[in-house]
Amino acid sequence: MEKIRTLTLLLLCALIHSCANIGSPNGGPYDESPPRFVSSKPISNQTNYKGKTVEILFDELIQVDKPNENVIVTPPQMQLPVIRPAGRKVTVELRDSLLENTTYTIDFTNSIADNNEKNVLENFSFAFSTGDIIDSLEVSGYLLNAENLEPMPGITIGLHSNPEDSAFVKETFVRTSRTNDRGWFRIRNIAHGAYRIYALNDKNRDYKFDQPGEDIAFLDSLIVPSFEFASRQDTLWRDSLTIDSIYTTGYTRFMPDDIEMRLFLEAFQRQYILRPERAQANRFTLRFNAPLDTIIAPVPLNFTPPDNWYIPQWTDGKKAVNYWLTDSTIWKQDTLQMAITYPASDSLNILRPQTDTLSIFMRNQPRETARRKNDDGPEAPVFLGMNVKASGIMDVYDTVSITFDEPALNPHKDLFYLEQKNDTLWTPVEFDFFPDSANALGFFIHRKWLYGEEYRLEVDSASISSPYGKSNNRISQTFKIKDEDQYGHLYINIAGLDTIPAYVDLLNGSDIPVRKAAVTGGGVLFMNLPPGKYYARLILDENNNMMWDTGNYTEKRQPETVFYYPKEIEIMKNWQLEIQDPPWNIRTTPFTRQKLLEITKNKPKEAAKPQRDYRNEGRQQSSGNSGGMGGIRF
Repeated sequence: MEKIRTLTLLLLCALIHSCANIGSPNGGPYDESPPRFVSSKPISNQTNYKGKTVEILFDELIQVDKPNENVIVTPPQMQLPVIRPAGRKVTVELRDSLLENTTYTIDFTNSIADNNEKNVLENFSFAFSTGDIIDSLEVSGYLLNAENLEPMPGITIGLHSNPEDSAFVKETFVRTSRTNDRGWFRIRNIAHGAYRIYALNDKNRDYKFDQPGEDIAFLDSLIVPSFEFASRQDTLWRDSLTIDSIYTTGYTRFMPDDIEMRLFLEAFQRQYILRPERAQANRFTLRFNAPLDTIIAPVPLNFTPPDNWYIPQWTDGKKAVNYWLTDSTIWKQDTLQMAITYPASDSLNILRPQTDTLSIFMRNQPRETARRKNDDGPEAPVFLGMNVKASGIMDVYDTVSITFDEPALNPHKDLFYLEQKNDTLWTPVEFDFFPDSANALGFFIHRKWLYGEEYRLEVDSASISSPYGKSNNRISQTFKIKDEDQYGHLYINIAGLDTIPAYVDLLNGSDIPVRKAAVTGGGVLFMNLPPGKYYARLILDENNNMMWDTGNYTEKRQPETVFYYPKEIEIMKNWQLEIQDPPWNIRTTPFTRQKLLEITKNKPKEAAKPQRDYRNEGRQQSSGNSGGMGGIRF
């Protein structure tokens, strides 16, 4: 009996111990290897194949990610191929007629992965030939945005064996590929010969540059694919920290493998007029699809205006013009009919003068609000809106801006009083007063401000009026300029620059220019910088207009070249930073490594898979285990 009690107690203890450590079995380590190619129909690199279906078998269940986007068939297919993954097999059915004596490549890029762990089979491709020979040459390189050196993913890269410029706009590519998330591309199975290479953001998928809205890149010279036998050192790792051995292995190096292309969009937009607007009686707006060079002058049809019957105002980046009517007999009309002549794009995308007749309606004519009978007091005055940007603490490089909410008839310098504070006294100082060239309702006050000084700007009431009977309210605003020790200064010595004019953009952490300065005497100087982290890019300013200019394929003009300083620049208060020993040599760092990841928007996807914690897989903490036998008592 005693033995039975002892045995029962041991069994209960064993049961409780197992319940306190419940966990799901891990089934061994996860599979971290990508699928492996097993066989295919036809066989890989088969010649004289006349079929249109390819079946590829792998050693495990697979899936294909976005096949219509990620699987590239070259020569390019006008009809999308049918791609069907099923179990361990993927089937590709070509729907176009096959060309004779041509090597076909099915490039799966990184789209194939195993079904469970999503291990990616990188850069897998399959080739066959309809003739006696498999073409086997390759070229590779990178595609970057020409203006900001961003890697450009998902862009078609194509080859033309026809060296004529017209091939890019009239013929489809003979070989194609597509850039990955790093902007890298590789075109496989190329025949011997000389080629022109292009990049094309192919919006209508016809493999030709036939739309002005398509981004492009091209090289000025031909490329000639070739190869050489080379060797490289590979490393075997015993574990993640210990090298087991280093050995030398041979491989075939295909060239060129360092092609650099810069993608740009030509400066072209179709120009046409949009629906006119008349949001209020005394103003109508003409809107256009693209910016204008000059303000359009309307010609009245159903009214006879006096001279200077409107005041124009650019808006929306010169894509629209506000016309402020200055004559009450005009703005009281419900309908204004006028003719306008403007540059419009024809069917060949050429700008030609076009004349339209417009009827502009005031659909919601505002009505005067009647005074309430029991309101015997005077009406509150309505002032001319006047926004003055001059208050608080200002930077030494700031300009005071003044913006009216409707046209001002008589603004001039003598109506503004600018004073500087000396001890307790305010002393008048000289300043410049000039209109805003981009806004007819705006003006600027500028002078060379002094560090730490305090200023006051005043405007008397009713000194400025509008055509609509409004006058300004009195303005009195004080502002102080920051002290010199609140700024830092930066000088960059630049090497590798030829005689082309150049300027440098100083950028913030969002890759947005905050300051600009021309390169003079082999360097560039930025004074009075607020403390912070900056980045720099240099533009070879070929036309010396202090703007980055895009390229043009017809004119065989490349976009202006951009270089990024490959380091972060930190500016501190009351500090002068000089980058000159060594200087910034713009030619030293390859384009693909110039732009820092911190300000790169098209960041590459993380290639490494997270490491598995094999030791703790399948285990659960014993505390709070809802699956145990916590109710058993002894």
